[in-house]
Amino acid sequence: MLPLLLVWLVIGFGLRLMNLTAKPPWTDEFSTLVFSLGNSFLPVPLDKPIPIDILLRPLQPQIGVGVKDVLTHLLRESNHPPLYFILTHYWTKLFPTQDGLVSLWGARSLAAFLGALSVPAIYALSRLTFRSRLVSHIAAAIMATSPYAIFLAQEARHYTLAILWVIASLACLVIATRHIKERTQLPLWIVFCWTGINALGIASHYFFTLTLCAEACVLLFLAWLQWEHRDNRGGENKEDDSTLSTPSSVSPLSTPSPHPLNTWFRIGAVAAGTLISGLVWVPVFLQNSYGNKLTEWIQSPQHGMAWINPIFQSLAAWITMICLLPVEAANLVVIIISGLIMLIFFVWVVPILLDGVKVQLKQPKTRVMAQVFAVFTVSAIALFFTITYFFGIDLTRGARYNFVYFPAVIILLGASLAVCWSNKEKVRWGVSGKQAVAIVVVMGMVSAITVTCNLGYQKYYRPDLFVQIIQQTSRVPILIATTQKTHVHIGEMMGVAREFKIQSLKFITPQFLLAHQNEDANTSTNALQNTLKVLSRPLDLWVVNFYAPLPEEVTNCTIDSRSLPAVNGYEYKLYHC
Repeated sequence: MLPLLLVWLVIGFGLRLMNLTAKPPWTDEFSTLVFSLGNSFLPVPLDKPIPIDILLRPLQPQIGVGVKDVLTHLLRESNHPPLYFILTHYWTKLFPTQDGLVSLWGARSLAAFLGALSVPAIYALSRLTFRSRLVSHIAAAIMATSPYAIFLAQEARHYTLAILWVIASLACLVIATRHIKERTQLPLWIVFCWTGINALGIASHYFFTLTLCAEACVLLFLAWLQWEHRDNRGGENKEDDSTLSTPSSVSPLSTPSPHPLNTWFRIGAVAAGTLISGLVWVPVFLQNSYGNKLTEWIQSPQHGMAWINPIFQSLAAWITMICLLPVEAANLVVIIISGLIMLIFFVWVVPILLDGVKVQLKQPKTRVMAQVFAVFTVSAIALFFTITYFFGIDLTRGARYNFVYFPAVIILLGASLAVCWSNKEKVRWGVSGKQAVAIVVVMGMVSAITVTCNLGYQKYYRPDLFVQIIQQTSRVPILIATTQKTHVHIGEMMGVAREFKIQSLKFITPQFLLAHQNEDANTSTNALQNTLKVLSRPLDLWVVNFYAPLPEEVTNCTIDSRSLPAVNGYEYKLYHC
């Protein structure tokens, strides 16, 4: 069966590399590129007009820059842990520059490579969990073709690395579950491995701690089961170690063997080691002065329709884990047809998936592990909603944050569809079990291609389209002005400048104004006012994402009356001066 796993790996890697650089990088990716090079955003001049090359200088590899520089600039200017950035620092050295800039293909290929590794990793976790080749192959096939997984793997970000740590940590949880059930000591090598994996997970993304919290909920659930059945030592039902006399809704975890605390002491050691590894980052996180500004976008208003937004945002993210057709296409007919097909697909497939999970929860040999992953997934989702509704931080706005529990969902899908595959009867609407599994995999393949062609999970920013509009509209010198609070806003303009550079639009040489804004919005207004006073005329002023009052100098200019198209990520107006 190994050749079949190789097929899933090749498919997964191929889909992740397809059209890898067709979509322009967005602000978060610019953060990865700049910090991984050991560069900083701080040298970029503010409050004065600068040319393209000056704005793009942080994207140029520098001689003599090393990991120390990566750590220095990242921990001072960003709110992310450094592991992925260090890996990217070494990885991008393997690729030549593009027009003097760091290779986008090189940076994204690391995420794609790590994403492809999640295919054999999820196979191994499924095999460890259910000891079934069928479950493992179905899980690997879904991971290979998941549009959500493709979306994460085609960005120069740390989510695919974090997913690998989630898979590895869940594998340790599965092993611990077996030892809890058998009342045997957890091997020391598992203790050290689990602690190390958790430490590396936190060093890759701070939200990995949500994975750990969900695992803690699972362990509490297992402890409760063991406590509930501590007196059930008679062993009336010997045919299977998970069919002792218990209520049908839960599964026992006790057998008449060693003391139950043997395992829990070492699990406690894992928890202590993990806690220490996490506390290391607390001073680093707290001393960062950019933290609140960088997370403003995720703050959740607590009024009106905002209360139900997280529910729909979560549903949208869950759907795309297995299916996403071109609902973001330019053609309305394509959007409607795609939406209808997805609706029909989920009306058909959801009952099949739920029935499969119910079967796994009832079968003596799979009940405990099915419960582990079900409790883990539900706990993680509950944490998301708790943080969103009680702390005003809407984690559901970023679909990428679902990496926290995504592998567990794939495991449950694999286990459910394995039941469907083995069903000799028609499962739904006259479709056989094997046909149903094939339809799910094919739908995933089509959905993955949808993402690679930018018809689904479109980039938040489209500087390529914005540059086309500028190219078609302006015939005089150009100033592109924006307000700047953090490096996110510098990244927005880097996207535009990069498009000008790689498209070699030499007859258009725009200048950029990053008007710094603090608590007083008028600081940006004054910066634009002073800049306009010194620039010669004629001049086309493109005011882009400029969140401050326009200065009086702009009243001497004429606003363009044409109906120019909207562009993702760039709210703009054009003034002819």
